[in-house]
Amino acid sequence: MFIAKINITLKDSVLDPQGQTVLRALHDQGKSIVSDLRVGKYLEVKINTDDKTQADALAKELCESTLVNQVIETYRFVTEKL
Repeated sequence: MFIAKINITLKDSVLDPQGQTVLRALHDQGKSIVSDLRVGKYLEVKINTDDKTQADALAKELCESTLVNQVIETYRFVTEKL
């Protein structure tokens, strides 16, 4: 069994209003040293196989077909043996 750990973020060219809101809140708390902040999503998917190549392929397929809006988001993942 493998676990795919997937991080999804908005592309750099896409505005991130949620990230800007959190950044303003941090600045309001006196944490002005924080210069930028972007909010993303983190998912963990358990894949029932002993083949890492198959786990990697499925994780990529899930991202590209369902989990990620590739027009505005980018993703990266790692698969680890459980």
